[in-house]
Amino acid sequence: MCGIIGIIGTREAAPVLVDGLKRLEYRGYDSAGIATLVNSHIEGCRAPGKLANLEAKLLVDPVPGTVGIGHTRWATHGEPTEANAHPHMTEKVAVVHNGIIENFRELRDELIAAGRNFQSDTDTEVVPQLITHLMRQGRTAREAVAEALPRLRGAFALGILVAGDDQIMIGARRGSPLAVGWGDGEMFLASDALALAPYTQRVSYLEDDDWVEVTRDGATVFDGEGNEVERPVIVTQLSGAAIGKGNYRHFMAKEIHEQPEVVGQTLHAYYDALNDRAEFPGLDIDLFEVPKITLVACGTASLAALTAKYWLEGLARVPVEVDVASEFRYRQAPMPKGGMALFVSQSGETADTLAALRYAREQNQYIVTLTNTPTSTMARESDHVLLTRAGPEIGVAATKTFTCQLVVLATLAVAAAEARGTIDRGEAAKKLAALGDLPSAMSEVLKGESAIEEVARSLNEARDVLYLGRGPSYPIALEGALKLKEISYIHAEGYASGEMKHGPIALIDEHVPVIVIAPSDELFDKSVSNLEEVAARKGRIILITDEAGAEAAGGSAEHVITVPQVDPLASPLVTCLPVQLLSYHAAVLRGTDVDQPRNLAKSVTVE
Repeated sequence: MCGIIGIIGTREAAPVLVDGLKRLEYRGYDSAGIATLVNSHIEGCRAPGKLANLEAKLLVDPVPGTVGIGHTRWATHGEPTEANAHPHMTEKVAVVHNGIIENFRELRDELIAAGRNFQSDTDTEVVPQLITHLMRQGRTAREAVAEALPRLRGAFALGILVAGDDQIMIGARRGSPLAVGWGDGEMFLASDALALAPYTQRVSYLEDDDWVEVTRDGATVFDGEGNEVERPVIVTQLSGAAIGKGNYRHFMAKEIHEQPEVVGQTLHAYYDALNDRAEFPGLDIDLFEVPKITLVACGTASLAALTAKYWLEGLARVPVEVDVASEFRYRQAPMPKGGMALFVSQSGETADTLAALRYAREQNQYIVTLTNTPTSTMARESDHVLLTRAGPEIGVAATKTFTCQLVVLATLAVAAAEARGTIDRGEAAKKLAALGDLPSAMSEVLKGESAIEEVARSLNEARDVLYLGRGPSYPIALEGALKLKEISYIHAEGYASGEMKHGPIALIDEHVPVIVIAPSDELFDKSVSNLEEVAARKGRIILITDEAGAEAAGGSAEHVITVPQVDPLASPLVTCLPVQLLSYHAAVLRGTDVDQPRNLAKSVTVE
């Protein structure tokens, strides 16, 4: 996650930009920068490290101007250096960016061939370079932006200044949030309305593929087809003391929709997309030599670990044991010399998982923690920390922290497979590129939310729901059942599809919804057999699959939720989104407390 703010008005822009960035610093603090228009020229100031470093530079060398953009960065492509800090600037435009440009390499190569010179290692720089290239060919700024945006693949929010025109500021979004703030004689852009709390409470939220031209007097919004559209102005209740829900009803909904953005940010902390390599700097263990990996976690994090078992054993051929921390800590499990123990916890404070970590330390294991909290106890007590870039997760039910855990573990599996020689460099690059396409695929799933909400209505009166999945889809079935239980209070169970005939099939009748997660992978034909078994007993099938799977499954399902077809490695990160949305909308329909379900807490710090 990165933070974006922009202002066009009559007051000095720089103090407002810095003040807004302070409210957005939770979204990133690897570097920060601002750019303004001064006598029609772009002037910028950037600094690596925390926002205080930028403030210190601005005290020495102030940047004037009444129109400007600012950014605080969580580094993905490229190290957190001044050259890689935003805004990225050419002679004609300055751009701040939140998200991932998935096809930046091909655009970069094309623009270099056309004579453009790049100054950074980031994916972002292709945006100002592409817009500048189009303007050099005679397009106006508006025409260049309208032509450039469809060429960008990925999840992004953009703020754009145009040299020579201090009457406009441009914004755009796809998959990453962007809000327009309405002031009195001044207008704003921000990735979170929290940044605008002291200046305005009147906010419009752009929808996917929207772009906006902002002046001092108002804003004109265009959709992805170039049509002028209206986006409602709402009054927020934000203060500078709280992270807001934006235009979402619940934090859980907001966090579900942040996943394309944060999964992309997390992935590119470990994936050098320019060179197609997975990178885990500081991981001081030989993945070729490690005899066994032990994965330990609780709740949803344990299901991320179980998914990783399929990846690590299937791709890297390394033995993996997965256990829930509350059992593992009391088992006195033997652990091999030279083994690696990986603990998954979004908070890094989970009591059972911390106790299991300390047991593994006594067994002389190499300790790795995968967490969203770098200052946590588990992080401090580990040999190595793998950080997710999910940002704050307020809803008790884990959503974006789960998918961020999955993408780190998938990338680690590819790195281990290449290190152990079970896949070659070319195959590793293909797998990583497939992960790199996830923000787009996840955005496509979220665009179908209204259809998933309709399907959720069929769960409203259910007393029992079964979830089925094979291979890496089995942990997603378990996660679906867990989510439905914890926020809607409907009893649900997840099973490996092949186990259905060993008992659970007795539960199936015309009153029992059966949610089957079955992408068209090598196990799909087996899953179709399970579908037929359920249909023969009049079970109400909800099938989550891709287009090929939907066609092959025939008409046995009452409802089909279609997701994009992706590499099998990436599939769990795509199929888990409908699972989350089904649970969310079922809970909303039943009127439960979605963000704070009864009897649960966000972090379990007691036994």
